[in-house]
Amino acid sequence: MTNHMLISEGKRKGLNAVANRGGIIAALAIDQRGALRKLFSAATGMPEDQIPREQMEKYKQAVSRVLTPYASAILLDPELGLGAAKQRATTAGLLLAYEQTGYDKNVFGRLPRLLEGWSVQRLAEAGANGIKTLLYYSPFSAADINKIKYEWVERVGAECAAADVPYFLELVSYHDEIDEKGREFARIKPETVSRSVTEFSKGQYQVDVLKVGVPVNMAFVEGFANISDDIVYTREEANEHFRAASVAATKPFIYLSEGVSNELFAATLELASEAGATFSGVLCGRATWKDGVAVFARHGMDELESWLRGEGARNIQRVNSRLQKATPWWRYFDDPSGSAKLAHQGRE
Repeated sequence: MTNHMLISEGKRKGLNAVANRGGIIAALAIDQRGALRKLFSAATGMPEDQIPREQMEKYKQAVSRVLTPYASAILLDPELGLGAAKQRATTAGLLLAYEQTGYDKNVFGRLPRLLEGWSVQRLAEAGANGIKTLLYYSPFSAADINKIKYEWVERVGAECAAADVPYFLELVSYHDEIDEKGREFARIKPETVSRSVTEFSKGQYQVDVLKVGVPVNMAFVEGFANISDDIVYTREEANEHFRAASVAATKPFIYLSEGVSNELFAATLELASEAGATFSGVLCGRATWKDGVAVFARHGMDELESWLRGEGARNIQRVNSRLQKATPWWRYFDDPSGSAKLAHQGRE
């Protein structure tokens, strides 16, 4: 955290709007579209393409209504989530996704695509305090593939700079020939994550916050692996990987849950804190709310709201309680006036 930067007034306001008053981003993510369809399909037995749009919209609205009192912000998508954005707590900021869900499997390279009919300006006018795009990225990919991705991020970064709103870049690590959940990828994940945050911390991208997975697969960490044969990293090696990825980032970074259980994500944050990683919070999605999909699909809205008030609230609070050692986002920026530390009254 040595390369401090200046921050514009608009971006400062946007980051304050999505962080708590301690400068920590304790945000809830439910911008899932394809992944949410899969969860509904699994719960109902219906084909993914037959899941009613209205059901997903109502689900997002309930999550927003019940859980945003515990969050500093919510990440939604403009396709299914604008109704949910209107139902968030007044203390919660709004991040909106700008990318299309998933990627075209017929095109090599997991190339990103922006939503048609939207721009950063239009998302800001819809109420966004910050803009998020997701990028599948591997430093090991062919140079021509990554060149396309670099240029894409630069264009979005320039658009966010022109509109003076913060740019959150979500990096999803992968390797073309390797199962991302397997042992082989676990060996290269630390280098993949560190090189990714090094690349996208560079000034030409104009990214303000990096949203990243942790640099290890916790299923292969000593003390977390099911059997000793699964261990790829000792606990101290895992700590070293957390520290190395943290040092590689010269922009604020927050962790995503990568679809793991709530308990495992909470334990992961404890390990990150133990390692001294300077993460500035979380944007946690499925680890908070995914088990509510089956409740809603089988028992309806009343039961879902009951589940969210109980288990859902406990899930988000469990994650929030692991953010005590997180680093305020403004520590990465020069702010001689101290104005970055001024957040909305009543935020916690």
